[in-house]
Amino acid sequence: MERLICLAVGYVCGLFQTGYLVGKMNHIDIRKEGSGNSGTTNALRVLGWKAGLLTFFGDVLKCVAAFLFVRLMYRGSDCLPLLVMYAGAGVTLGHNFPFYMNFKGGKGIAVMAGLVVINSGWHMPKSILLLLVTALFFLIPVIVTRYISVGSLCAYTAFLIEMILFGQWGWFDMETGYCYELYGLVFLLTVLAWYRHRENIKRLIKGTENKFGSKRKGH
Repeated sequence: MERLICLAVGYVCGLFQTGYLVGKMNHIDIRKEGSGNSGTTNALRVLGWKAGLLTFFGDVLKCVAAFLFVRLMYRGSDCLPLLVMYAGAGVTLGHNFPFYMNFKGGKGIAVMAGLVVINSGWHMPKSILLLLVTALFFLIPVIVTRYISVGSLCAYTAFLIEMILFGQWGWFDMETGYCYELYGLVFLLTVLAWYRHRENIKRLIKGTENKFGSKRKGH
């Protein structure tokens, strides 16, 4: 029951579609422009840096909000990091599949950044490595290839590996069974991220994916 409650709390927080609202502030429906997603990358390409950053930080903050709700409700729990991750999964689902927008949302990468931020606080200052390493796994591929999709997928995969490593090092202070459940949940989120980027992957293979800073090629 605790897990379902955390998922529900996260889903409600994830329903706050920052990109859509930022688009409306600029008198457009972001879902009808660019890639059709309401996430950070599309907001950045369609509306520019300010809108992109506003969308990014809004999507990160809704993950932080879910974390604060769950931490308040279940403070003292022996599996709080796991419950927080369920809330993060709920935020991802709410962000990617908002019911009131015909389940058409973003791809969950900014939400993943929010997960990185909140999970960086479990074993300070050591776990700040989670934030730094994940950021590098995003920035370096983007700088080298100029493909945001490549950086996003690298960062999510790195996040999965880091969560497993940190869990095995005992940084979450949970029983082994809870840690394994957490790994499985992050693995499913990673699979979802790759699935949501399936069209990007197809374009990468064909060599038609849009590079950061370039004009769109009509898709």
